[in-house]
Amino acid sequence: MTFFEELKWRGLIKDVAGEDIADKLNNEKITFYWGTDPTADSLHLGHYSSLVTAKRLAKHGHHPILLCGGATGLIGDPRPTAEREIISKEELNKNLEGIKKQVEKIFDGKALVVNNYDWFKGYEFTDVLRDVGKYINVSYMLDKDIIRRRLETGITFAEFAYTLIQGYDFLWLYQNKNCIMQVEGSDQWGNITTGLELIKKKLGKDAYAFTMPLVLDKFGNKFGKSEGNALWLDEKRTSSYQLYQYLINVDDDMVIDYLKIFTFLSVDEILDLEKKNKENPHLREAHKALAREIITDLHGKESYLEAVKISESLFSGDIKNFTAKEIQDAFRGIDEFKVTEDLKLVDLLVQVGVCSSKREAREFITNGSISLNGNKITDLDFTVSKDKLIEEKYIVIRRGKKKYYLGTRI
Repeated sequence: MTFFEELKWRGLIKDVAGEDIADKLNNEKITFYWGTDPTADSLHLGHYSSLVTAKRLAKHGHHPILLCGGATGLIGDPRPTAEREIISKEELNKNLEGIKKQVEKIFDGKALVVNNYDWFKGYEFTDVLRDVGKYINVSYMLDKDIIRRRLETGITFAEFAYTLIQGYDFLWLYQNKNCIMQVEGSDQWGNITTGLELIKKKLGKDAYAFTMPLVLDKFGNKFGKSEGNALWLDEKRTSSYQLYQYLINVDDDMVIDYLKIFTFLSVDEILDLEKKNKENPHLREAHKALAREIITDLHGKESYLEAVKISESLFSGDIKNFTAKEIQDAFRGIDEFKVTEDLKLVDLLVQVGVCSSKREAREFITNGSISLNGNKITDLDFTVSKDKLIEEKYIVIRRGKKKYYLGTRI
């Protein structure tokens, strides 16, 4: 299997520009780029699928350029339904720094990170019209899918012209960085072809590109901020435990596709996991491999092992030795209750809604269904005092096997 054939086997090739692109990828060492606009201070799992592909190309010997759109981010790529909200320059610059750090970490500092604002600042509007707009026909722009879909509801000139800016990015990188290929998600095909057109008309040269199918969740939605289901690459926003829980629970019929897209496991390793997934799906070996590979690549082996520890401890109910950080990671996103004084456990259970009445609370305690910070409590007179808490701060109540409630002592 050639490198290009492996990319196709992994489901990473959708649209292609350049007849001899397979030969370029298989046998040469070329410079390519992938870009994103800094709409947030962190990338998410949807971006990671593209970053892994770029990293895969880099491992094969190609030279990656990662473009952060300081210029394009000021406008916003047209969305299918509505115009993007304009963000301030201050927020954009903050986002740029966050994304740059993430990219440099993922690529171990071996990718060139550029900002298209560097070549657009000071670029006169009339020069843009002469150097770019003169070469792109309006009918050509109107025929682009995203623009055509927005014509009925309305599209601003800024969004309409976005494709010219991204097209110029490709031209600039071609001329100044010997970058002959663009690699993006399939939703960027219209913008990619503008760059190919500019390079062809201005320089008389052929460039290359391929897109990857967008990675979807089980509901057919993109992994994205606007979709409301973002899994952030920043560990402070999405903990390794949260990421682990998501990956360990992906649908059985999707996990092999995810292994192909998101990991560097070999073809043989993935085929072996596919066989195990079919024969013994309850063991979830493919899911565990997916979580291990992604979290280790993003956050390191130690963070992955911590996520496994938290998961196994919560499943068994043994959280007695949790640190404050592990508590925060395990219960991030759930509503917390506050406690200001020592309380009998019976009263606390009713106060925070674990039980509907004192009678029910006594029944749960007597039946051994209540644990506090990993310790089963059967004493009806038990008092929740500060010295009983994790680091004298956190209260974790477990009702039954799966229902948890988190509180803090203030």
